[in-house]
Amino acid sequence: MAIINPVNEVLHRIRVKLYPNYLTHVEGAYIPRTDNEASLSIEEVCAALKNRGGFTGSYDDLVEHVKQFFDEAAYQLCDGFAVNTGYFSVHPNVGGTFDKVTEGHDTKKHPVTFRFRTRAPLRALAEHIIVEVEGLADVAGYIDEFTDITTESVNDALTPGGMFTAAGHKIKIAGDDPEAGVYFVPADSAAATVKVTGHLAENTASKVIGVIPALDPGKWKVEIKTQFSGSGSTMLKKPRTIASAFLLTVPEPAP
Repeated sequence: MAIINPVNEVLHRIRVKLYPNYLTHVEGAYIPRTDNEASLSIEEVCAALKNRGGFTGSYDDLVEHVKQFFDEAAYQLCDGFAVNTGYFSVHPNVGGTFDKVTEGHDTKKHPVTFRFRTRAPLRALAEHIIVEVEGLADVAGYIDEFTDITTESVNDALTPGGMFTAAGHKIKIAGDDPEAGVYFVPADSAAATVKVTGHLAENTASKVIGVIPALDPGKWKVEIKTQFSGSGSTMLKKPRTIASAFLLTVPEPAP
């Protein structure tokens, strides 16, 4: 009689770094954050499906069909339908409150958003993920999240001319050195580094809000150069550079 030994195969790995926990309502000394380089585009996922997944059809057709699917899914979402992909579902949602039955819809008071829910197959895959802790992150300062206000995406997209919010630790722009500021640095091209100009809507140790400058399509890192030391009365002699651990993408213009 054969003996079967059940083995849980490790299919995936996620790298994390540990950050000091400054949240009073959360126990523990450190909080893990994924140490990812970038989000994958449709083209990159389709390339992986072609190269690793064994897809035998046309790569160009695959990309075009996936884009058509998401275009149609977005259209249906805007008509009030939820879309279930099997691994996750997207649900339209109207926020805010109405003071009376006859009150009309106000886009600012009742914003339309979309909520994502994981489905059972994706939750089941989590059992096969190994989390590798790669040590303590740079506690001298870090950028935790970058939100593109136009698309409401986090650590993903860049919309030139739109607002952004950078959240993190010790990121306040301070000091009289002309290099102090927020920069966008090209990751995979010869394009020049671009500095954010103009007034910052918010500039604190944990949040910086400003306007994204004109940027070429491609992948960019966000960098903050500051003389802020963590104390309002003491400045560093020279600016230190805080770079994002993730890449942000300016999409190619629509044809």
